Amino acid sequence: MKILVVDDSRVMRQIVIRTLRQSGYAGHDVVEAENGLRAVEMVATEKPDLVLSDWNMPEMNGIDALAHLRASGSEVPFGFVTSEGSEEMRARAAAAGALFLIAKPFTPELFDEALSAVLPRA
Repeated sequence: MKILVVDDSRVMRQIVIRTLRQSGYAGHDVVEAENGLRAVEMVATEKPDLVLSDWNMPEMNGIDALAHLRASGSEVPFGFVTSEGSEEMRARAAAAGALFLIAKPFTPELFDEALSAVLPRA
């Protein structure tokens, strides 16, 4: 299966990928995008099985990327990994169709809790 990791920070994308491995999802293919606009393009071309996205990014933020994907008919499973996790953000994410919102700092256990319903361990 393929996971698209979206964050404007290359370092944070690497931390997310490392946490995926630590939480038991090392065998999945991972592709990366640096903003929401690129993520929307890559969902069409790469056909990921899951998108893990930051919220605040240049070009297009994560919630707008999710709204764009849903408006275009994409039902790709989508979750947020972001620095903020207010109740308002969680409600907006859920209303837009996100499966979960993991707030930083996060642990491999939090990743596994959120991803186990979406992806098989690999």
